[in-house]
Amino acid sequence: MAVCARLCGVGPARGCRRRGAAREQRRGGGADSEPDTDTDPEETGGGGGASVEDDELTERIECAGPAPHPAEVGPNGRAPLSILELPPELLVQIFGSLPGTDLPSLARVCTTFRRILRTDTIWRRRCREEYGVCENLRKLEITGVSCRDVYAKRINPRVKSGRFMKILPDYEHMEYRDVYTCLLHRYRHILGLWQPDIGPYGGLLNVVVDGLFIIGWMYLPPHDPHVDDPMRFKPLFRIHLMERKSATVECMYGHKGPHNGHIQIVKKDEFSTKCNQTDHHRMSGGRQEEFRTWLREEWGRTLEDIFHEHMQELILMKFIYTSQYDNCLTYRRIYLPPSSPDDLIKPGLFKGTYGSHGLEIVMLSFHGRKAKGTKITGDPNIPAGQQTVEIDLAHPLQLPDIENLRDFSELSRIVLEVQEQVRREEQEEQQRGEDEDRSQQAASSPAAQPQGGEGAEGEETAAGAERAAQDKAPASQPFVLPMGVISRNEDYPRTCRICFYGTGLIAGHGFTSPERTPGVFVLFDDDRFGFIWLELKSFSLYSRIKVSFQNAEAPSREAFDEMLKNIQSLAT
Repeated sequence: MAVCARLCGVGPARGCRRRGAAREQRRGGGADSEPDTDTDPEETGGGGGASVEDDELTERIECAGPAPHPAEVGPNGRAPLSILELPPELLVQIFGSLPGTDLPSLARVCTTFRRILRTDTIWRRRCREEYGVCENLRKLEITGVSCRDVYAKRINPRVKSGRFMKILPDYEHMEYRDVYTCLLHRYRHILGLWQPDIGPYGGLLNVVVDGLFIIGWMYLPPHDPHVDDPMRFKPLFRIHLMERKSATVECMYGHKGPHNGHIQIVKKDEFSTKCNQTDHHRMSGGRQEEFRTWLREEWGRTLEDIFHEHMQELILMKFIYTSQYDNCLTYRRIYLPPSSPDDLIKPGLFKGTYGSHGLEIVMLSFHGRKAKGTKITGDPNIPAGQQTVEIDLAHPLQLPDIENLRDFSELSRIVLEVQEQVRREEQEEQQRGEDEDRSQQAASSPAAQPQGGEGAEGEETAAGAERAAQDKAPASQPFVLPMGVISRNEDYPRTCRICFYGTGLIAGHGFTSPERTPGVFVLFDDDRFGFIWLELKSFSLYSRIKVSFQNAEAPSREAFDEMLKNIQSLAT
């Protein structure tokens, strides 16, 4: 134990570094640090001679070990007795491998550690490994490239890149230690996926470290009805160091460039943004120009191109509702659904068609014998956070041949038969549960406990039946929409893997009179599925969002389920 304490400078043998310094003085050497001056009570108790003998014994034990590595040999030709005697280059490597949150405590050990921790290489490594920062503070020609490219070219081609040059900070006199402590570590809690509280519309915000910035990107579905197109995105805010130890928050909303903003972390898994210069959001042409610009960005067309009167009303309503927030929003954290080898396909985020409401974002997750589609973006009928579709994986559907499938009444007959079967099974299960409750209450001995095992076995049997049904299904089968079913996108796949019975949520404007109606879940491939709403005679096509979101994994299955409950309760 004394050997370990001597090597690391800490441990139960307090004062060992002091004894080591005394030995160095006796040998003519000196310590290069200011170690702790706590005195070991045993040292002051008259046991000095025994202490010297112990030190000599310890040295003999150390010398009896394997030969030290050349890099570990001190200037006097012997192995170091303390970590303080290691070469500074080696200490830099050691300290650089530690989590950044541990380094402030390490700096309080002694002046040597504190001096070494001023080495910017250590903090650059922590910025790179913990937050993915790959920029070079000393190369100004690299700094801001992503800023100019993203903002001036990909997002808003009408804005000249020179407008953003003047707001780039002076990185030449900045240190990675400041970037880590004042920017990355301070705002680490807002990294990840978030859903803004914008009434029924919701949204998808991804906060990431982008170069030497923290940027909040709002992800938008592609223009209706091109569901297979990539997602669109625009910056809502960014955070960076304008001064050495002061992080600056800027609002990116509007068309006049960055301006002053504010971020407040309200509580865990929730934060809010505020724009301090909302006049930057206004346009010279007034609300009409703002609406025309918003319409081109949101829908990729003008109002005259949209002939459907009901769709025009919905679009105008959304503009009026969302523009009043002026980027002063509250965000709540969302997680990506956890996956399992037994899942039908990989869960995740999908973009889908919703008739006159355009394209919306849905999260597909699996829960045993059920699969759920939860809206991340919504509309006045079904708001964000609600469960739009539910798939019963225990009840696959056998579609008729391609000619009979064109007959809507034939498909409706098949689905309604399965719906009646599901209703009977639910009633029988409920009756069995009530019978079990009564029998457990009547029983006075633990003999009734094995019933739970029987239920678990029944559930496993149902899961096995589900997998067997999937195995029996053909690799692909022809698919066509029945006559009379409306689809925003006619370019849907003409073959599918398997179909299941499911229900879809419909409601009146303002989420009035919500009810679940029967439908058909159609799995096309690993990245696309569809849902036929029987009552609406409508078809929604969904395509996977192929974006690698960071800091979005749920810490546990329970945390993900709790998140789903929270966003649904807020929507209700």
